[in-house]
Amino acid sequence: MVAPQPASPHADSASYAELKRLIKDEGLLARRPARAVARMLIIAVLLALSIAFLIAVHVFWLQCLNALVLGFVSAQLGFNGHDAGHRQCFASTRKNDVVGLLQGTLGLGMSFSWWVDKHNAHHARPNEIDSDPDISIPLVVFTSQDAARTRGPLRYIAAHQAAFFFPLLALVALSLQDSSIRFLVRGKSRFPKTEMSLLVLHYVGYFTLLFVALPFWQAIIFLLIHKAATGLYLGSVFAPNHKGMLITEHGSQLDFLRRQVLTARNVRSHPLVDNWYGGLNFQIEHHLFPSMPRANLARAQHIIRRYCEDHGVSYYETGMAQSYGEILTYLREIGAPLRHAAT
Repeated sequence: MVAPQPASPHADSASYAELKRLIKDEGLLARRPARAVARMLIIAVLLALSIAFLIAVHVFWLQCLNALVLGFVSAQLGFNGHDAGHRQCFASTRKNDVVGLLQGTLGLGMSFSWWVDKHNAHHARPNEIDSDPDISIPLVVFTSQDAARTRGPLRYIAAHQAAFFFPLLALVALSLQDSSIRFLVRGKSRFPKTEMSLLVLHYVGYFTLLFVALPFWQAIIFLLIHKAATGLYLGSVFAPNHKGMLITEHGSQLDFLRRQVLTARNVRSHPLVDNWYGGLNFQIEHHLFPSMPRANLARAQHIIRRYCEDHGVSYYETGMAQSYGEILTYLREIGAPLRHAAT
């Protein structure tokens, strides 16, 4: 785990209200709907091209590559739905909901309502034991206590979870879709009939397209590549955000600013990185101001990092490769007692 640096004598003066005023004075909370719409149109064109390629081309190895492209497009639909869930795209709640339903429920096949419900719980108490759903996931453990409680095959996976981590990410897309369907079946959606209709439309369209365009076994392989690529992409973007950072006990009394900054890791910005991560490489800025449009995050970073440095609040940023190295090191340390016990 990357430990926060000791607080300076000025740390107690850090105030979220003061930081928010600085951000608002720069106009960085103002929505940028034109940018959001342009991004959605680009992804819609890529989706249409992938579908057209699936129908028109009859060379299987090229279709395997197309499945990887579709995995990229699917993850980008998820990022657009994430933005809508945080009300980043438009001032109107209704417009954001429409975007989320179209990008997430229809486009990705994952309940938008479920995602918002789960994701809001994560934002409220990031990396807090028994509060953050993102550190209570199957097959991976993030605390020594959880590792000690594992039994049977799960204990072996926990002991060697660093080695299993990236292969397990390939299951992320299927796991998210499964959880969201269960959420809808339990009747918890804000739009039960709409979401159920959109999900049915998604899966009927998806399977019909695959099995009409491709022979049966080729369609199965295409599906597996697509889902694995989507899961690996989404999981590899989500993982650096908080994994291996400060984990707090249930009911932690950390104030909002420190809770969001100390539990998050930024991945160093570059135009390609920013687009690959859907803006989530600015995890600290995003957690402090979830409704800030992603196009403003880079500008906000300069203000937020300087404010944290001036007030002795540890602000952590690293490169992409190092972020994954830190995650694997942390997972290996959590699993170490189980490996030693087995020898």
